[in-house]
Amino acid sequence: MTGTARDLLETTTARLAPDPAANRLVPLIARGAAGRDTLARLALEQRWVIASDQRSFRHLADRAAGEPEAAAFFATLTEGEVLAARRLVVFAQACGVDEAQAAAYEPLPGCQAYPAYLAWLALNGAPADVVLAVHANFSAWGGYCATIAEALRNHYGFTDEACAFFDFFAEPAPELERKATAAVQAGLDAGRLDEGLAHRYGRLLQAYEALFWRTLHEPA
Repeated sequence: MTGTARDLLETTTARLAPDPAANRLVPLIARGAAGRDTLARLALEQRWVIASDQRSFRHLADRAAGEPEAAAFFATLTEGEVLAARRLVVFAQACGVDEAQAAAYEPLPGCQAYPAYLAWLALNGAPADVVLAVHANFSAWGGYCATIAEALRNHYGFTDEACAFFDFFAEPAPELERKATAAVQAGLDAGRLDEGLAHRYGRLLQAYEALFWRTLHEPA
């Protein structure tokens, strides 16, 4: 039975995989060609994203109280966002961002479309559908983080501590995979999972992810 959910997670991730050419910023960072001001904007935008996503995942965990597998998945994501926020502080400091700058920073709308849509899903999406959509998006995000972490070390001289935010998301997460599989399987077994809606949610998440990077690459 688990194979059904596993296959669905894998095929959905493959179907929603972004065009590698669509993200022009990460390759710049990979070559060491992005300015440190861009890295600082990345840190500042992520402060807003992480804080919002943490609340969204917590709300999803609460809404999924009657679906223990989905609730466990979102609870794990909530804990992960808390850990990521701590690591993000060190990255921001390495980029030269202090608290005064962070407090005065005006976030870019294109960068905040992703967390805004995730918040919409937290209010409106069926938990099992959101599990499938979010899981598909994580693959692309994790790959970007792995590339950035390597570049920060090789081209920008950042310490391991300063790269920890990206290392965290780049690392394999077998326990999270297990919980995603269990949540999707439970949704399938109970008839609660709408593959069409989950695909739509995932497609929009990937589009807003692409908009995040495009906005950072070409801020208005």
